[in-house]
Amino acid sequence: MNKTAWRFFLLFIIFCSCAAVYSQNQKISAVSVSQNFIDADEFLGYDSFGYSYLIKNNVFRKTKGTETWEYKNVSLGNITKVDLQNPLKIVLFYEDFNSVILLDNQLNKITEINFSQNPIPITVAAIGMSAQNQLWIYNTLNQQISLFDYLKNEYKTVSTPLIDNIKYYQTDFNTFYWIDQKNNWFSCNIFGKITTLGKIADFDKIEFINDHQYIFSKSDMLYFTDNSRTNSTAVLGIENLEKTFDKFYYKDQILSIFTAKEILNYKIVTP
Repeated sequence: MNKTAWRFFLLFIIFCSCAAVYSQNQKISAVSVSQNFIDADEFLGYDSFGYSYLIKNNVFRKTKGTETWEYKNVSLGNITKVDLQNPLKIVLFYEDFNSVILLDNQLNKITEINFSQNPIPITVAAIGMSAQNQLWIYNTLNQQISLFDYLKNEYKTVSTPLIDNIKYYQTDFNTFYWIDQKNNWFSCNIFGKITTLGKIADFDKIEFINDHQYIFSKSDMLYFTDNSRTNSTAVLGIENLEKTFDKFYYKDQILSIFTAKEILNYKIVTP
């Protein structure tokens, strides 16, 4: 290798090393905007009207300032999952009893559904609010994603059977998202079309933002990920956060961290 080529090679190595260091240090800054002390076992999130939702001693609560509503149903055991997409029709899932309660905005019961009494056998492992008076359901008996019309009591499968078990899931009105045991990320729309969205990094907790972005925690650190990117900015650490937390929640560029005693809200702007 002549002197010119050797010099070019050294410059290339230095450039790559600097780029690697830079990419590893890229982060998203979080700016603290509010802090609220609470008495709860679990923080569930906020709605667009500014109400917060909590669980304390298996009692579901909705609060804002001095306003508080509660709902409890000891006969159905522990609350497994809460869907807050529609604050006028809140979904409480009680997996041990294969049942769902729908609540109005003052936490009055609208309806109760016991899937064990359905003419078509259903054992629910995942559920969420969908569009047009329907609920998303993952039925473990046939391993298919389905839709259940809770006004007409009509049940229909929309997907083919899933190959692997669901490790994590999240829904919106039009889409059922899930991660399988191999950390593959998929989506299913209301017509049953399944799309592979990519591979998910190893995580402790996770929340999808859309069909290519998500926030996840690992070893008490939070990260923002964009699966549509292939460069070094695909995974960015989020800094200036509380170091120990039980859960996080993201909505409208506000990241909420739930600790044992308080909710810490941060403003972050995803790339």
